[in-house]
Amino acid sequence: MEFKIGNRWVGKNHKPFVIAEMSGNHNHSLERALQIVEEAAKSGADALKLQTYTAETMTLDIHEGDFFIQDSNSLWQGNSLYNLYLEAYTPWEWHKPIFDRASELGMLAFSTPFDETAVDFLEELNVPAYKIASFENTDIQLIRKVAATGKPLIISTGMASVAELDESVRAARAAGCENLVLLKCTSTYPATPENTNISTLPHLEQLFNCTVGMSDHTMGVGVSVAAVALGAVVIEKHFTLRRADGGVDSAFSLEPEELKALVVETERAWKALGSITYGVTDRERESLKHRRSLYISKDLKKGDVLTKENIKAIRPGMGLPTKYLDELLGRTVSKDVIKGTPLTWEVI
Repeated sequence: MEFKIGNRWVGKNHKPFVIAEMSGNHNHSLERALQIVEEAAKSGADALKLQTYTAETMTLDIHEGDFFIQDSNSLWQGNSLYNLYLEAYTPWEWHKPIFDRASELGMLAFSTPFDETAVDFLEELNVPAYKIASFENTDIQLIRKVAATGKPLIISTGMASVAELDESVRAARAAGCENLVLLKCTSTYPATPENTNISTLPHLEQLFNCTVGMSDHTMGVGVSVAAVALGAVVIEKHFTLRRADGGVDSAFSLEPEELKALVVETERAWKALGSITYGVTDRERESLKHRRSLYISKDLKKGDVLTKENIKAIRPGMGLPTKYLDELLGRTVSKDVIKGTPLTWEVI
């Protein structure tokens, strides 16, 4: 299974497709947003991703009860949902200059729409793909709307049961989605490695017969690298200039040096997968000479008996394999041999 997003191939025969998620890390500055684009491109990311919504399309302007975040484990505790989205959203008028800057730098750009008006807006900008966030992965109407565009669809699977995912995947395919990626995701911010369960990736791939990847909210790059070894071909990470700058998602976002490491190390992991192989590879052939083998360790005359005192298992590997040692002990040499002669059948 392979397909293109824009001019980039996605699939197991291609290096991992790395997405830098800006989210709200622009901190209300278009200049900073454009700097994030530039640093993502320098780091080697394949794509820059935004989130397209407004506070009004996400929730109600209510600041108490169900609409107030009281969870002490949440990064956003003490905020109302409305104020959080007001702080985090990317102004819609910024999308085109951000997308244009990404294109100038040779990087793709697309977004996560959170309602149907966002899809209509993003279609006007001709985005090459769409992402559905974990919290929207059961929004069948939104999934159908996005799938009907015919563009590649990436869905984060955070919190979704197998039954819910089945419903969403069926809806996407029925509405016209041909190129689907399901991202293993843990919807906590940040997520811990212990709560990430990337062993799910091969099962997810087999269960839905689709491309799989990782939306990684853990710190560092280790989880993403491991995910590639388990079949992930798309890696998404939140990205900022510096975590110390603050912002709604900064605490679990990569910095430029880390994103560059992610790009390099996930590609190394992908290259290392190779195929099931035993025996000597072409590049290893020269190394065979450094194996141990049997050598004459003392000068011998024709007819002398081979013993442990005049045979040694040493490097290099030009003599007989050491497995023949017991068979050779007690045999005689067929000619004069000097110390350092590789022991071969012709000598016996």
